[in-house]
Amino acid sequence: MQKPQITENIVYIGADDKDIDLFESQYKVPNGISYNSYVIKDEKTVIMDTIDKRKTEEWLQNLENALAGKMPDYLVISHLEPDHAYNIELLAKKYPQMKLVGNDKTFAFLPQFFAISDLEDRKIVVKEGDEICLGKHRLQFFMAPMVHWPEVMVTYEKSEKILFSADGFGKFGSLDTNENWEDEARRYYINIVGKYGVQVQMLLKKLETLEVNMICPLHGPILKENLEYYIGKYATWSSYEPEENGVVIAYASIHGNTANAAKELAEILQKKGTEKVAIFDLARDDLHEVLANAFRYDKMILASATYDAKLFPPMEHFLRQLVEKNYQNRTIGLMENGTWAPLAAKCMKDILANMKNINLCENVVTIRSKLNENSRAKMEELAKEILSK
Repeated sequence: MQKPQITENIVYIGADDKDIDLFESQYKVPNGISYNSYVIKDEKTVIMDTIDKRKTEEWLQNLENALAGKMPDYLVISHLEPDHAYNIELLAKKYPQMKLVGNDKTFAFLPQFFAISDLEDRKIVVKEGDEICLGKHRLQFFMAPMVHWPEVMVTYEKSEKILFSADGFGKFGSLDTNENWEDEARRYYINIVGKYGVQVQMLLKKLETLEVNMICPLHGPILKENLEYYIGKYATWSSYEPEENGVVIAYASIHGNTANAAKELAEILQKKGTEKVAIFDLARDDLHEVLANAFRYDKMILASATYDAKLFPPMEHFLRQLVEKNYQNRTIGLMENGTWAPLAAKCMKDILANMKNINLCENVVTIRSKLNENSRAKMEELAKEILSK
């Protein structure tokens, strides 16, 4: 891996992980993930976070190369999640003179992970706006609670105007992956941080007071150009407003009849001029990609079979995840299927009632086992209604 260039005195020491199957044991990462860490070299030397245990050996070699025999003065702990903090104890033992920089919550949680005997003598507790002078460089700390753990903070380096953004502005994928930032950053944000939109908005307000020339996240590429674009995406995602006009069709089908109806509805929408229709099989497609697309577009149609007088479980799980991620401000249409007692629409409405500002279409399509003329006519009505909203 070719290490990204930060600046003359700020060095990247992270590592790509291309062998991981599931990030946080749940998110598919076909292009891996990067664990980012940095060294700031000045009169005082600072390590900005450690990385995951999976890449400890590579990270230590990168660190030693960057230090070139110099002893670090500080370790800044932005976030205690193990993919960033696993090596804190190792580093504390290796450099006994090094101070640990964090906030009150950092040091409340840290003993749950590590046994550092002299922690009280080594910790430096920072609060909102506190600064540490390194020489030419000056670090200023801003608290970012619940983005996405309570102890998270970001660091602004004032001389070079660099934001070390913790998990903010991160994405899935190794650094050498050539892919669109937006798609994997959206999937990362919605699934990992998405519940905490209010807290992200609070952090963005703090950033408005800073001149930022570069963003260095803990996952994903270093952002150096067009920062308004990335910040704008976060402003949209955290406000729960759609990015684009389009329709997501999410279906949960047992034997294929509900799936056939969903696919036929997609064709109806396209014939009516809908530019973007994204259709997903909730039993087979990546749930976290479906969630990201549900937030991306302004409309969604849910199509589910009835199962044991309830929802078919893939639809139930999907909707519960939408509630968990604070899904809101969307227009939704419903299709249900049932041979003798179609109840899926009622069950979906019950869950949707837990979401804010959901505009439900009046036309509900009920399928009795397979599509017929009546249910096709109702699909035409639903398509017309949802596109008019």
